[in-house]
Amino acid sequence: MPHLIFRGVAAEQLAPVSQQLAEELAQLCQCGTDNFTLECLQTTGVWVGKVVPPYPFVEVSWFERGTEVRNRFAEIVTRHVLATGIEEVEVAFRTFEPSHYYIQGVPCK
Repeated sequence: MPHLIFRGVAAEQLAPVSQQLAEELAQLCQCGTDNFTLECLQTTGVWVGKVVPPYPFVEVSWFERGTEVRNRFAEIVTRHVLATGIEEVEVAFRTFEPSHYYIQGVPCK
């Protein structure tokens, strides 16, 4: 935790920046890099009757860490995605309640 789901970003694009990305995010969140999950979903964009390239979008699911950390987190993710040659990206956050998140059947409180 946090989980980052990338749409419109190929795994081959993300892989070269993934280690540095995880290290910067871990430092910001004060946790180990092994706490992060980065996944690239293969998606197909469809618009007005045509197949189009998917829009680059990153969904972050996490436990809330405050506005300052969230802003910095989004900036770090954006910077690394743009470093792949992608020209624009959006980042959105989903917040989990620790009591509603289970690891091995036990809630994180």
